[in-house]
Amino acid sequence: MEIVEWLRFIVGAALMICGLIIFIIEIVGVFRFKYVLNRMHAAAMGDTLGIGLSLLGLIIISGLNFTSFKLLCVIVFLWFSSPTSSHLIARLEVATDEEREKHYEIKALDDIKNEKENKGN
Repeated sequence: MEIVEWLRFIVGAALMICGLIIFIIEIVGVFRFKYVLNRMHAAAMGDTLGIGLSLLGLIIISGLNFTSFKLLCVIVFLWFSSPTSSHLIARLEVATDEEREKHYEIKALDDIKNEKENKGN
């Protein structure tokens, strides 16, 4: 039985370390990217995956109990709320950006269809 406890601890610790590594990569991405939407994408993806892995490691270390269920509920909540809030913030940034041409180009749907037809010819 002691081997199972050590195995749970090792797997849980490995998942928490993977979550920590993802957080470090996220922080580097947030500081390296220049445009706010790129920074936000790095932060949102890193948070979702990093928190998920870290909490999954805690669930494995904790075992099957009510605490594990609460941590699983936190993971589910974060997996739904983080991408949604990031998407809303990104839409706000796009709608209020005064220097659109500097960051990206706006294409109409007809322009995209014409480009696809021209590539096929």
